[in-house]
Order: sequence, then C-alpha cells, then structure tokens
Amino acid sequence: MPTRVHEFAWPDRIVVGTIGLPGARTFYLQVRAGTQIVSIALEKQQSALLAEKIDEILDQLITVEGNPFSVPTGTPVELVDNDQLEAVQEQFRTGAMSLGWDPTTAQVVIEAYPITDVDDDDNDESLDDDGADAAEMLLVRMPVGTARAFAKRTREIVGAGRPACPLCGYPMDAEGHTCTLPEV
Repeated sequence: MPTRVHEFAWPDRIVVGTIGLPGARTFYLQVRAGTQIVSIALEKQQSALLAEKIDEILDQLITVEGNPFSVPTGTPVELVDNDQLEAVQEQFRTGAMSLGWDPTTAQVVIEAYPITDVDDDDNDESLDDDGADAAEMLLVRMPVGTARAFAKRTREIVGAGRPACPLCGYPMDAEGHTCTLPEV
C-alpha cells in the first residue's frame, strides 16, 4: 500500500507549540492550510535542531553569490505568529526528519516520518486493524520568510522551558532542585 502523505505546498500556518507545563511539555509541529490541520509530536531536541538547521540553510543562501532569492536576515514582522496551537489531534510521533531546499519554488522543505516499531519476526506490524498499510509522512514546503519566522518561534518555544540552574546547568523544577555538583 502507498504511503499516506500529508502535503502542504503553501501552508497558511506552520508552527511548533507545546501542551503541558515546563518539564512535562509535549512539543507539536502543527501545519494548517484552509481547514486541513495536521499535528505531529516532536521531541524538544528535534524542535531545536529543526530551527537551527532552517536558519543555517537560510543563512547559507544569503551568502551564495548571484543568489536570485530574497532571503530575510530576520523575521518579517507580518509573519510573527505568537498564537497558541489550534485544536491538536496527534497524527503521529515523529521519528526521522529531513530538511532541504527546493530552488524551483524557493521553499524550505520538511519531511517528517513516524517512529516505526518493526519486529523482524512479525511482518504484520505495519498493518492496522483493517489490514491496510499504516505508513504515513508529513511533507511541508514553506517560503523563506515563513521559514525564518518558524525558526524564531521554535527557538523561543524551546527556550521557554524550565530555567537552568546557575550552578549545575540542569533544569530546575518548580518543586525544588538539588544540585549534584562534586564538593571542592
């Protein structure tokens, strides 16, 4: 059976947001085009790395001699999105991701695939109750301004977690924190 592709060529909105309190947050990549909304769960580290790599791609494009694309160095004000996530219905939990650049459309391309639990002894693991192939993926293409705004917001969301202890650097919980530094 073919892979079910949730494709967004020019999304109306693409953001990373969270549900839950710092220390127990679930991160989501949410994409909307019209009434179609897809939300996929991410790890905090995946979110941070995605933002970092998008900025790297955009920064590299700026330095390319003869680059025909107008790549913003900062986030265009009209593209700032500080709104909460819309209704979240998790499509899948993200495993592998890929990131690229499509020069034919001047868009950053994100591909996300679900975590797969493949058991070599049982080939029916990838089948759902109806016997249909459960494989799916998210494919998002976004213009450079939207990509820059996405990366900025994602960095802010990742950084809004629990504060780091000034002594040991580990996150501090609201209930308290005990440093495990070796005595000097």
